[in-house]
Amino acid sequence: MMGDAATEAVVIAAETADQPEVRALLRHSDAYLAGLYPAESNHLVDVGALCAPSVRFLVARRGAGVVGCGALVLGAPGEAEIKRMFVVPQARGHRIGRQILAALEEVALAEDVRVVRLETGVRQPEALALYRSSGFVERGPFASYRPDPLSTFFEKWVG
Repeated sequence: MMGDAATEAVVIAAETADQPEVRALLRHSDAYLAGLYPAESNHLVDVGALCAPSVRFLVARRGAGVVGCGALVLGAPGEAEIKRMFVVPQARGHRIGRQILAALEEVALAEDVRVVRLETGVRQPEALALYRSSGFVERGPFASYRPDPLSTFFEKWVG
């Protein structure tokens, strides 16, 4: 007997962002964020950027279905940024985001990254709680980001 989708194991693996079901997931993420923030406060990277050699892109699947993703963008030596963390609404509440985040941290360690940074929006309390409970601490804007009352910036020393 097959288990239902909610109880199937989640598998997280490196995949390409340039596949139809992942593109659909990213469009869903874009629409979700566009409903929360004005365009100037959405700092999204597109599929082309996610396929760059400096990006490690992870996909979470439950059965054959894509339920989430996250990217680690390698920067200066020892530094990386997390981008495009997203879990589909119907799969939330099952710790998939936490699993993706842990997998991204494992990738960071394998890539000799010492500090991981990210930006997320203030209207995403679940994301803020996830990052805080995972050891990320608030910091100011980094890289090309500018202060934005709708953004919260985090970092975590992992290595």
